[in-house]
Amino acid sequence: MWFVWEEDCFWWLTGSWARLAEELGPDAEVALVVDTCDLDTGEVLQVRASGRAEIVPFDADRALRKLSRYLGPEVERWDERFTSGTFDDSSARFVRLAPARLRARDLSFAASRRR
Repeated sequence: MWFVWEEDCFWWLTGSWARLAEELGPDAEVALVVDTCDLDTGEVLQVRASGRAEIVPFDADRALRKLSRYLGPEVERWDERFTSGTFDDSSARFVRLAPARLRARDLSFAASRRR
């Protein structure tokens, strides 16, 4: 899931292209895991978050920051589904998760030597 962390919250996009808004009712409890894994170094970092998620209005500036994180800063190079498909879609909303529980863990291991 593509997200942005701002204002002590996880934010991700939803709209007509996804069923998430339908599945999140009022007082929706959600959990998510964000992790990284570098097999060469053995570094594994994990963040687990859970709490109530809510659908909030679309924020074009936040969407630009979020999408730039994954697609790069050159908007003109983005696939159309991320430009007109997001910014021109009246169904676009954000899901905001202000975690009630947040845990970061280092699960790193000793990497084996590759030949």
